[in-house]
Amino acid sequence: MQTFVRVVESGSFSAVAREQTSTQSAVSKQVAALEKHLGVKLLTRTTRTLALTDDGHRYFEDARRLVAEMMEAEGRLRRGDQQLVGWLRLASSVGFGVRVLRPHVHSFLAAHPGVKIDLKLNDGFIDLIEHGIDVAVRIGNLADSTLVARRIGRIRRAVVASRTYVQAAMADQTLPNIPEDLKQHPCIVYTELRSRNLWDFSTPDGSSVSVRVEGPLQTNASDIVRAAVLDGVGIAYSPTWLFQDLIDSGEVQVLLPGWQTSPLPLHLVSPPERRHAAKVRAFSEHLAGALVHCSMCN
Repeated sequence: MQTFVRVVESGSFSAVAREQTSTQSAVSKQVAALEKHLGVKLLTRTTRTLALTDDGHRYFEDARRLVAEMMEAEGRLRRGDQQLVGWLRLASSVGFGVRVLRPHVHSFLAAHPGVKIDLKLNDGFIDLIEHGIDVAVRIGNLADSTLVARRIGRIRRAVVASRTYVQAAMADQTLPNIPEDLKQHPCIVYTELRSRNLWDFSTPDGSSVSVRVEGPLQTNASDIVRAAVLDGVGIAYSPTWLFQDLIDSGEVQVLLPGWQTSPLPLHLVSPPERRHAAKVRAFSEHLAGALVHCSMCN
């Protein structure tokens, strides 16, 4: 039943085979055995697509609910002896996963030796249900969806440029002093946020301004933003965690220090049927507690 649910969610026998470290043939045989047991056909298969039959549609919703309830029941039993076991499938953007999330994943594994984590890093949108994700880290304002979200912090941002870029701008007397000055500079745009090239600022007295910038490079990859800043391509408006080591070393400098940048909300999101899973709750508490002391995430 669990295999059938994952085949439908992912739309692929081969994807489920990879999850189970099995073979496509073995997964197909499990679904065929379930169909034989029920006496109905659940899926129609072609060389390229899978589709639920009418019986399959009716069975799938009940099966998905039952699988989730079964996993939670097992979790409640294991919590009796403080044991968490099995796979936790986790998703995050690449930069945040490497620079912020990684050590907290390691400490969670150390605290729960029975748990295994499948960590998927992707700077683009990933469908949690299709990929079987239990919990994902999302940065920025969330779109309306059926996912269950928990806010665990906020991401501080800064306007940054390389030391060599700053020195050249100072020599030409073109270093930006107010946000409006950014229109005269090449800016690097990160496209995975809705705001994209609209950069927001505020002053301590509460006034605010938004500036629409332009530049020679836009990208959906945070590591490309980091590399482009280091190479002197232009100025970025970026989470401080992406540049903190370079800021500390002086290779990258923060611009417009008198202006406050808009922080981004940081959420953990899960499909509704997975939100009560013991491993999801335990990891959520672990990460939320760890980020309380993170100056870049609060």
